[in-house]
Amino acid sequence: MDLPRIITVRESEHRLHNPFTPEKLAALGEALRLAPGTRVLDLASGSGEMLCTWARDLGVTGTGVDISTLFTEQARARAAELGVADQVSFVHGDAAGHVSDEPVDLAACVGATWIGGGVPGTVDLLARSLRPGGLMLIGEPYWRREVPDQETAEGCLARGPRDFLLLPGLIGLFGDLGYDVVEMVLADQDSWDRYQAAQWLTLRRWLDAHPGDELAPEVRSTLDTDPVRYARYQREFLGWGVFALMRK
Repeated sequence: MDLPRIITVRESEHRLHNPFTPEKLAALGEALRLAPGTRVLDLASGSGEMLCTWARDLGVTGTGVDISTLFTEQARARAAELGVADQVSFVHGDAAGHVSDEPVDLAACVGATWIGGGVPGTVDLLARSLRPGGLMLIGEPYWRREVPDQETAEGCLARGPRDFLLLPGLIGLFGDLGYDVVEMVLADQDSWDRYQAAQWLTLRRWLDAHPGDELAPEVRSTLDTDPVRYARYQREFLGWGVFALMRK
């Protein structure tokens, strides 16, 4: 049980596996006005940066669940590095279907709504762990503007123009699901650059160190195509944000 190897290779040097900078992550934590001792469940927690830094800076406690062996190891190491291993823990497991044994104050899935088959299913999944009156965090892509054709959508790694909504449509969807949007922090083009472009150096250094690896042709192909694809399509059309929700 793990992520595809290409994903762990390309994001192995990332602390945040989404187009957020540390500054945006900190701004989100401050905006939520979390009290010390807030209990958090983070599904698809990646390398644990959100839980670990919020435990250090805001005093939260909680658990992260992620399917990646590498990212879970990195999360545990980060907790030890920041001195918060007594506040947060990380479980290697499939976040899809994971429900907390006890209700939490904040339930999050930041950038992996595939665990619930999309936004509605992930909202339902998180709600099963959330106490009444608690906060829910959903990280999700959206179209920055209307997508003109199938080629553009595929250039953004989507199956088609209907894969994502425009920002007003996404916010409206949360309302239709029975939630108020009470905060949001959005990625910008610079934070997208830091997420995407940093992968190219990681991939190139990995390729130089592993030229005979069976994954090398896929890495070479990615390096040949990703920078232009990202600049032509994804950087211009795809947005991403984290939305804080409360049940109406």
